[in-house]
Amino acid sequence: QVQLVESGGGLVQAGGSLRLACVASGFTFSSYDMAWFRQAPAKEREFVAAISWSGGLTSYTDSVKGRCTISRANAKNTVYLQMNSLKSEDTAVYYCAAIRHKYWRGDYLRNGDEYDYWGQGTQVTVSS
Repeated sequence: QVQLVESGGGLVQAGGSLRLACVASGFTFSSYDMAWFRQAPAKEREFVAAISWSGGLTSYTDSVKGRCTISRANAKNTVYLQMNSLKSEDTAVYYCAAIRHKYWRGDYLRNGDEYDYWGQGTQVTVSS
């Protein structure tokens, strides 16, 4: 049974930091590129960051570049999102997602419909 379980969300003041984690099971984690998406109330789901199966390639949406870092530990079947200098507009439910590696291309990675597996999400709330 495939599972993606996110953790690490919570309430933080603007300017603070959070580290999200997503533990995967039920599939060959090291064969999948991984990503974080987010969805704020009354807004569409938004791509945040992605990392290639090996960890050698990363991609970020412009609004989080320089503030967020995606990483992975294949030995632990875990992907992380370190978020610094948080802003109120970062408030959202954050989801991790897995896509079997085919190629590394921005428009493909940013399309949530392409992803094979999704977690349940973890809430991040940034107070101003």
